[in-house]
Amino acid sequence: MRLLVTGGAGFIGSHFVRTVLQEGYPGLEGAEVTVLDKLTYAGNLANLAPVEGLDRYRFVKGDIVSAEDLDAALTGHDAIINFAAESHVDRSITGANEFVLTNVLGAQQVFEAALRHGIPRVLHVSTDEVYGSIPIGSWREDHILEPNSPYSAAKAGADLLARAYFTTYGLNVSVTRCSNNYGPYQYPEKVIPLFVTNLIDGKNVPLYGDGMNVRDWLHVDDHCRGIALTLLQGAPGEVYNLGGGRELTNKELTALLLEACGAGWDRVDFVDDRLGHDRRYALDHSKLAALGYEPQRVFEDGLVETVQWYRDNRAWWQPLKSPGEPLKA
Repeated sequence: MRLLVTGGAGFIGSHFVRTVLQEGYPGLEGAEVTVLDKLTYAGNLANLAPVEGLDRYRFVKGDIVSAEDLDAALTGHDAIINFAAESHVDRSITGANEFVLTNVLGAQQVFEAALRHGIPRVLHVSTDEVYGSIPIGSWREDHILEPNSPYSAAKAGADLLARAYFTTYGLNVSVTRCSNNYGPYQYPEKVIPLFVTNLIDGKNVPLYGDGMNVRDWLHVDDHCRGIALTLLQGAPGEVYNLGGGRELTNKELTALLLEACGAGWDRVDFVDDRLGHDRRYALDHSKLAALGYEPQRVFEDGLVETVQWYRDNRAWWQPLKSPGEPLKA
């Protein structure tokens, strides 16, 4: 099988690519992978260094918004996995244009290119944030979409386009919606790598509002296993939730990170809350569980391993944190 992975130099996409090429997913053994990535600030070829010498790997620099770039990369492939997206909520609040361009128009261009080239299978990677905020219970895939940030609204737009391309054109596309990811190679603007790298360097960490916003945490390895399963067994036109089953308030998460880094609460700065900050996310992933999916990584173990990875890989993250330009969680 030949796979085109868009956004494959990012955090989640690169994990999928590395694992495919290291024969980590049953049914994808021997697969050839082409990565198409624009290499924005969050795309990093260092994420793909472990597989760059393999014959079954090819990298193409390009933008999913460009039909020409997609056409140049796509010929002869059997499936597209679309990870490419602008993904940081804070950045979408201060500048939504790039989010709409990449996450909506870019996704539409991927679906259009798939039709143009007769690609048999497409998987679009989305997020639980398209559902909005849920005070109790958990979202099923048929829940109404109520996004509250420009980022999540743009992702919801792409999800609806996926539905439209299935219904109107018969495109064999499935959508996955995941909860909050963590693990190695995550760009240090997201809460876990930001807090860990700040604490390693003796700096304080910013905690939004009262710290009681709740998130469901999913290790990137479990997420990518679910993506591989959906790629191979998911039904056309269907959406599949991918949850980790480990809910924590941001305050509880901060306590675990402080403990892992040997720091105290004096290192925490409570800051003004994010605009439109969703209070709680929670996913029901029973639909994909029926196909055999269950998260395998225990959160506390995965968190300790992740913290250690950042301790051991300063050369990877240090250049990404610009002096005098603090990042937000």
